[in-house]
Amino acid sequence: MRISNRTLIISVLLGIILLCGCAAIYLLSAQNLSGTASSTDESSSEPGEVQATAPLPSLTSVVSETTSQPALPERRRLTLEFPPQVRAGDSDLVRLTLEVDEAGNLTPTAEIEGNVITGEVVEIPNLYEFHHVIAEARFDIAGLEVRPAELISEPLAPGNSVTFYWSVLPQNTGTYRGTIWLYLRFVDKQNGEESRKTLSAQIVEIEAVNFLGLSGNFARTTGVVGSVIGTVIGFPFFEEIVKLLLKSRNKQTK
Repeated sequence: MRISNRTLIISVLLGIILLCGCAAIYLLSAQNLSGTASSTDESSSEPGEVQATAPLPSLTSVVSETTSQPALPERRRLTLEFPPQVRAGDSDLVRLTLEVDEAGNLTPTAEIEGNVITGEVVEIPNLYEFHHVIAEARFDIAGLEVRPAELISEPLAPGNSVTFYWSVLPQNTGTYRGTIWLYLRFVDKQNGEESRKTLSAQIVEIEAVNFLGLSGNFARTTGVVGSVIGTVIGFPFFEEIVKLLLKSRNKQTK
């Protein structure tokens, strides 16, 4: 059976077309598979890269952040001593002391030698390293002559005590009530900026009294004269001396 040239040519062309189709299908499927594999590799490799560029904080840094706490405040005892009564025309002292009290004990309210003493524990910010700390006090009371009348200050250093004194002089009898203020002033050592904190405000009540309606100076003068007279009267042989003087006077009259 003879095959014509035309049939042979058509068969060859069909075979070539079939082979090209198979090759095209193979290339498309291979390209899709490679794209899927590359995207899978990229997605799987990203978490590893993030872990490599952002490591967990070290234990040292965590411990340092946890233990870095602000400095503890300094505890001090604040003691106020003042006379509850002052004689009109006389002067007396008022004293305010700020001292270190590591135990944090309170001074109980008491009366020593006629003066009232009160105490309390106060906390001072521990800023000595970067600031100059200055304690300031003022005694505000109307009707009494107070010296010094202005704001007074003392530098405050760690472990050191400061004491403020005022002299009070009432001219008239009556009850006088005032306030003793205590401030802390902080001065930055680098830039000189200042800030102030009110540490305490204590009420003081002083009663001015007199002696039988007399002024203090007159009462003192009367007391001195009375003491001299009492001393003379109590002198030994005073009675005998008086008798001898009386006898000599009677002889002269006779």
